[in-house]
Amino acid sequence: MSAADTGTLDPRVEPAGQTSNGPSDPVKMIAVVLGLTAVIAVMLLAFALPAVHSGPHDLRLGVAGPDAAVTRIDAALDAGRPGVFATERFADAEAVRTAIEHREVVGGIVATPEGMKVLSACAGGAPIAQTMNGLAAGMSATAGQPVPVEDVVPLTADDPAGAGLGGMALPLVFGGMIPAIVLVRLFPHSVTSRVAGAVLFAVSAGLALTAILQFGLGSVDGDYWTTSGAVILGIAAISLTVLGLESVLGIAGFALGAVTMMFLANPLSGLATSPAWLPSGWGAFGQLLPPGAAGTVVRSTAFFDGHGAGAGLLVLTCWILFGLGLCLVSGLRERRAPQEPAVA
Repeated sequence: MSAADTGTLDPRVEPAGQTSNGPSDPVKMIAVVLGLTAVIAVMLLAFALPAVHSGPHDLRLGVAGPDAAVTRIDAALDAGRPGVFATERFADAEAVRTAIEHREVVGGIVATPEGMKVLSACAGGAPIAQTMNGLAAGMSATAGQPVPVEDVVPLTADDPAGAGLGGMALPLVFGGMIPAIVLVRLFPHSVTSRVAGAVLFAVSAGLALTAILQFGLGSVDGDYWTTSGAVILGIAAISLTVLGLESVLGIAGFALGAVTMMFLANPLSGLATSPAWLPSGWGAFGQLLPPGAAGTVVRSTAFFDGHGAGAGLLVLTCWILFGLGLCLVSGLRERRAPQEPAVA
C-alpha cells in the first residue's frame, strides 16, 4: 500500500518551499550578492592598482662621453630624478644606439663637443619615450640651449602612438580563453581533438591578428611571419594552459586559468606601456606569465629584429609544455577510466 492510499505523506517528499539540506534561499541570495561584489572589487584592484602605482623607476639608461661629463650627468639624474634611471656607461654614441636597438637600455644621453643629446626608442613604449622627451626638456632649460632627441627605434608613421600594439592585450587573452570553452563543449571526450583545435586556432588567430596590425592598421612594420609566430606562441600558451587546467580540474580549472590570465596576467603584461613602467617587482612577475611574455616577444620581433625576445620565448615555451602536460595527464586518465569497472 502506498503512502497516498493511507492518506499519509511520504517522508522522502518535502513540502514545497522547504529543504532539509543546504542553505535557504535568502542565505544563497546573500552569498551570491557578496560573492559577485567581491569579484567586481577584485577586478577594480587588478586593473587600477598597477595603473595608480605605475611610473618610471630604474629605467636602464646608457650614457657616453668624457668622464667629467658622464659624472655630471649621473649627479644631475640622481639629484633631479632619484630612482628613475639606472645608468650604464658606454664607449660612444654608436654603442649607446646599438644597446637601444638590442633592448639592453631604454634610452641614452650622449655628451658631445656640441652639447648634450638624448637618444630614445618610441617603439619600446610610449610612456618611456615621453619620459625621455621630458628629460631632454629639463636639460634644455638647465643648459640654456636646446637638447635634441633622436628616436633610434621609432614607431610606424600610421600609428605613432602605438595604440594598435597596446590594444592587443585583450584579444590575446580572450583568444586564448575562448577556444578552451568551445573545444571542451565540442569534444568533451577527446583531449587530442581539443589540443589539435587549440593549436590550429592559435595559428589562424595569430596570422589574422598580425595581418590586421600590420596591413590594416599599420601599427607594426617588422617581418610579418616572425611577428605572426610571436602572436601564435602567445595565444597557444594561454589557450593550452587554460585547456589543460580545465581537462584536469574541470570547471574549477577553467575558472583558475581564466582569472589568472584575465585579472592577474593581463594588467601586469605591460603591453601598452612597458614592464619597466609597472610597480617594482610586478613588472618582472608579469613577464613570467603568458600575456607579458607574449607582449615582449611581439614588440621585439616587430621593431627590434628579435633582440630581447629570448626570455619571453622561454617563458611561452614553458607554459605551452605545462598545458600540454596537463592535457596528457587528462588523456591518460580518460583511457584508464573505461577499464576500471572491468577490473573491479
